[in-house]
Amino acid sequence: MAELIRPSTVLPAERSAITFFTSDGLKLIGEIARPIEDQRGIGLLCLHPLPTHGGMMDSHIYKKAANRLPELAGINVIRFNTRGTKSDQGVSEGHFGEAITEKEDVFAAINYSLEQLGMKKLWVSGWSFGSDLALKYARDKRVRGLILLSPPLRFSTEDDLAFWREDGRSITALIPEFDDYLKPDQAKQRFSQIPQIELIDIKDGKHLWVGEPFVHRVLSEIVRVVAPERLPLPLEI
Repeated sequence: MAELIRPSTVLPAERSAITFFTSDGLKLIGEIARPIEDQRGIGLLCLHPLPTHGGMMDSHIYKKAANRLPELAGINVIRFNTRGTKSDQGVSEGHFGEAITEKEDVFAAINYSLEQLGMKKLWVSGWSFGSDLALKYARDKRVRGLILLSPPLRFSTEDDLAFWREDGRSITALIPEFDDYLKPDQAKQRFSQIPQIELIDIKDGKHLWVGEPFVHRVLSEIVRVVAPERLPLPLEI
């Protein structure tokens, strides 16, 4: 008998703790959730919200992505704590760096995902603070594109946006109607210099995407970019 997918639903995957080191010598901790039978090596590297406001690798959208998307969409979900960030899995070494020293965290995570975890196709998703990290530092040519959730553009500069304009890789940004930092009209203006960006306005959405309908929408938009053949995502299992 089918059951609704709920916030607590955890679907089958191979889940393993990971650790890797930055070029400035810090050990970062994380987890990869792999599909049980993975033939494609499609990866989603998740950059979490602001750690000084409770953001971490277990922030609920990315935790639910790890709980569901390996089984539902065949996606490897890679999460980690940036420097100084703590979750149930542990704490990454170092201290919060105001989106400056986190540059080394993003570089190390991308390299580890591709070179050690064996991802063949890698997308980077950033939520809130993580979206700034993605825009600033996820420039490795091996990254297929960016998926931004509730981007505040707090730490990103006009030069960062100009890079992506010239680069041309795909960017998808989910903009909540009632975001606390960057609402749809503001996002259109701020991102106007990037012609290839796809801005998706989410009616009634808020910055933290609380509520199962918004979780399903966000995960569906991620899958539409990364593994569109696996849509629609089911509401029950």
